[in-house]
Amino acid sequence: MVRAINRKLFRDLWELKGQVAAISVVLGAGVMVLILAVTILDAVNLSKDRFYQTHNFAHIFCDLKRAPEFVSSRLEEIPGVSAVQTRVAAPVRLEVPAFDDPVRGRVLSIPNGDQPRLNRLYLRRGSLPEPDQPGQAVISEPLAQAHSLKPGDELRAIIRGRLETLTISGVALSPEFVYQLGPADLIPDYERFGVLWMNRRDLEAAFDMQGAFNSVLVSLQSGAHEASVLDALDEILAPYGGVGAYGREDQVSHRFLQDELDQLRVMAVVLPLIFLGVAAFLLSVLLSRIISTQRRQIAVLKAFGYTNQEIGLHYILFSGLIVTSGCILGVGLGLWAAGELAALYGEYFRFPELIFRLSPRILALAVFVALAAALLGIFRAVRGAVSSPPAEAMRPPAPEKFSLGSFQGPVWNRILDQTGRIILRNLARKRFKALMSVLGIALSGSLLLLGSYQFGSVDHMLDTQYRLVQKMDVHLVFTESVHEQSSRELEVLPGVLFVETYRSVPVRLKHGQRDYRTSIMGMEQKPALRGILDQDFSQVKLPLQGLVLTDYLAGHLGVEPGDTLQVEIMEGRRRNVEMEVARLVQEPIGVGAYMERRALNRVMGEGPAVSGAWLLTDHTRHFELYEHLWDTPAIAGIGVTSQAEVNIRSYIQDTALGFMAVLLVMAGSIAFAVVYNNARIAYEERYRELATLRVLGMTRVEVGWILVGEILVVTLAAIPLGWLLGAGFAYGLNQALSTDFFRLPFVLQPGVFAFSAAGVLLATFLSVLLILRRLLRLDMVEALKTE
Repeated sequence: MVRAINRKLFRDLWELKGQVAAISVVLGAGVMVLILAVTILDAVNLSKDRFYQTHNFAHIFCDLKRAPEFVSSRLEEIPGVSAVQTRVAAPVRLEVPAFDDPVRGRVLSIPNGDQPRLNRLYLRRGSLPEPDQPGQAVISEPLAQAHSLKPGDELRAIIRGRLETLTISGVALSPEFVYQLGPADLIPDYERFGVLWMNRRDLEAAFDMQGAFNSVLVSLQSGAHEASVLDALDEILAPYGGVGAYGREDQVSHRFLQDELDQLRVMAVVLPLIFLGVAAFLLSVLLSRIISTQRRQIAVLKAFGYTNQEIGLHYILFSGLIVTSGCILGVGLGLWAAGELAALYGEYFRFPELIFRLSPRILALAVFVALAAALLGIFRAVRGAVSSPPAEAMRPPAPEKFSLGSFQGPVWNRILDQTGRIILRNLARKRFKALMSVLGIALSGSLLLLGSYQFGSVDHMLDTQYRLVQKMDVHLVFTESVHEQSSRELEVLPGVLFVETYRSVPVRLKHGQRDYRTSIMGMEQKPALRGILDQDFSQVKLPLQGLVLTDYLAGHLGVEPGDTLQVEIMEGRRRNVEMEVARLVQEPIGVGAYMERRALNRVMGEGPAVSGAWLLTDHTRHFELYEHLWDTPAIAGIGVTSQAEVNIRSYIQDTALGFMAVLLVMAGSIAFAVVYNNARIAYEERYRELATLRVLGMTRVEVGWILVGEILVVTLAAIPLGWLLGAGFAYGLNQALSTDFFRLPFVLQPGVFAFSAAGVLLATFLSVLLILRRLLRLDMVEALKTE
């Protein structure tokens, strides 16, 4: 036989189904966010580790000018080294059929007809180049997919100024290019950059590297000290033009992948904490108010022999069923959303397979966190339910002490009508309940602001980068540094309106125990096509001496203007010099160090050399321009700024903003759930009072306005607090998600506040409509019956 207390449990759930559903939605949102973030994090991590391990991803990388092959035996003798793979690497330009834009590439050698020891290829289609068939190449899968290329197709390539026709033998992936970036790119552009692998014999002949290498890969033994191996590699390779060995943490693909994983870890902690915290608060408020209205029922249960433990367990089960429904909802939504987001990540991070799974560990974690949040929320309410003696609980609550309130007196009587005074008097006498209601709605508004602010911040960041910083149309990278007079040859090309050159030098910046690998960009004192901005987004004039650093890089190194940095130059005559930090600037994308170009030339001990150029062009003549650039051997790469902007906007929208869009939808659902829950509780608490006012002669409109007006006052008071809380959440998330790749500016545009307020007001409007339906069906006789 079903016990009476169990029948009461299901009856309460049915009578409060609206509020139960609202809180389940909030819990479900928290569980969904947790499952979404942790599942994607687990999938990317597992796929990365498996690909790295099965295909022998190197631990250390180093580029150099040229070294004879016998030097590799010295590298193998370094303590801690497990394997060494030498190779030839070089930039290449490709001509793809039916594609007019320039395509850049990087070509790498592999042992003739065989897999390399390190960074092995995962062949999707076709085969490795035949050892006795020159002119064959394996191409990266993203490039093949972007242009519908397959084994047997042909590509035209400019290799060291010579036009070659290559036959595609296979399509592959490499652990070295999970995130396939071109030089100076921040986002993969699969149509305009690709990787090729050729037999070493062919590449040696093309680049005059017979019996030599210019790139080396190293794997380490277990427990080896990486820093010692790096120092030994640099010492051996320095005479051969080594530009500094570096570990995985500085390898471009791995570094971007780790940044993305770090962001996912932040989201997996911060966002579920916020959502589940709101759910715990709502559950606590709901249970506290239910218990306060069931004082007599609790007393009767105790009088009939139910123990404190049984009554406490009753309310814990009540909460447990809400948590269970929320977890079921959250797991279902989380699996769906994780599958959609995993497909997006698979477009940018290329693994042989993205190992997507929902492990029992993740499910257990989500349920445990949700239960912990719920138990934390209901602890105080349940303790109050079981602590009061039956005799005391049977009595009605002690009447409140009534006195002339804050909204009484002749002044208020002239300002407010009777219903207005009732509304404000009730809120003033129940300050704590009103405060909890304001806080609950404010939290829902804060989630709306948190979900929407990133959209405006991303637009602001990209507008700054591509309107104020990168003002060029075309970016050229030269195969090697040349005299600054080479810009005159570019000025006469068709469609070129203005040319500005720069000098880029790879360096390692050191300050104390901190260091960072980057490049110093030498530019004109006040560059026209490359903005350097201060905090007010005004153009900065480069000093004639000293370094200019982005504030993010300065924070990483722990330096301020006036401090001295150790600069290890990794090009030409490698040496260490000291440079003073002249000033700091802001830059939303990437990490940079800048100098006046001629000052950098002096530091390098060279003449007026440049290593690239920026062009302002006539867009209608791009086709002619690209044809001329294609025939210029000295140009290693061509970048189109407008296309780079399209790519980075697409990437951020697909990943970060895609994630935030899901959160925004859930935040809207939570806003409605919170406001409806608050309105329903207010109606239940004033049920008898509203019926009494109807009996005393008030109209339905007047009685309805008392309830609606109270809800509106609470909502209007909550909106500014929600803005404040949302700004705090947004700032914390902004700081946690800052990486070398990009840093969203903390910009809260007016539209963000308007969106948050509109969301809360819309939720209030819908909730009021549902409550007014109940009010119209108010049974005065039933409401006034003595319980």
